[in-house]
Amino acid sequence: MKKILAIIITTIIIMAGLYYAFIYYIPYSEGVRSGELIKISNRGVAVKTWEGEISQGISGAQIFSFSVEDNKVEVIDNLQKFQGGYVKVTYIERFGTFFWLGDTKYFVTKVEQEESPHFRGVKKDE
Repeated sequence: MKKILAIIITTIIIMAGLYYAFIYYIPYSEGVRSGELIKISNRGVAVKTWEGEISQGISGAQIFSFSVEDNKVEVIDNLQKFQGGYVKVTYIERFGTFFWLGDTKYFVTKVEQEESPHFRGVKKDE
């Protein structure tokens, strides 16, 4: 009986490890989005995660919500610095997520400041 119980527990642990590895290491898709960075926050009660939003339209009707992993310090710093500006983010989409990683399936891996297409060609007063 102890041997069967040990096999069952080992199988469950291996299956959980494989599931975690599948979710974490195999991306569903990769892409780039751009828009006005309207929110970046570190939120949560027991586990804090970095969450943000990008407005992809003039009226703010299209919102792209994303998460950032804690180990991406440079990305977090740049997002805080570019808050309120127009940015281009590179992201990966996972099949799912875990509560300690973030609220969304989209995880930003790189951020760059961009010029807004709404104000291209408009010259600033010098």
